Amino acid sequence: MRSRTADWFETKIRYEKTMEDGLQKKVTEQYTVDALSFTEAEGSITEEMSSYISGEFEVADIKKATYKEIFFSEADSDDRWYKAKLQFITIDEKTEKEKRSNVYYLVQAGTLSRAVSHIEEVMGNTMIDYVIASVAETQIMDVFEHKVQPIKQEKPAEE
Repeated sequence: MRSRTADWFETKIRYEKTMEDGLQKKVTEQYTVDALSFTEAEGSITEEMSSYISGEFEVADIKKATYKEIFFSEADSDDRWYKAKLQFITIDEKTEKEKRSNVYYLVQAGTLSRAVSHIEEVMGNTMIDYVIASVAETQIMDVFEHKVQPIKQEKPAEE
C-alpha cells in the first residue's frame, strides 16, 4: 500500500462512448486529479483524457474532494475506488470526554472487504485511535496524480 496526501479534485467528463454493441452513447465518467486549483484540475483532466478519448469531450463538473489522502494498491485486481469515513478518537483533557473527528480517505481495492483490510494495514502503523464509520464504493473510474514537468535548461549563448 502506498498513501499520498494532496489537494484532490473530483471531475466528471461527458463524451460519446462506443458501447460493446457498436452503438454510440453519451456517458459521464468520474475521475480524481491532483491539482492546486480548479483551473489546474480542468487542465490536468483534459490532458489525461485526450489520450484515452477520441473525439470531443467536455469537463462537466469539478469539485474539491472531501478526502486529502488516497491509499493506492499495487495489486491488479484492485480496480475499484472506495470512500472511507474514519472517526479519530481523542480525549478532551478539560472535560475528559471522548471526542470523534471525521476524516475521509479514498481507497483502491477490488472488494469492500479488501478496502477495509487496506485501511487497517495503513492505519495499523499509526498511534491514532480510530473507528471505521463507513466504507462505500464510488463511481470514480481512475485517479491521476500530478506529473512534474521537467524544467528545460537553457543552453548558454556561445560567444
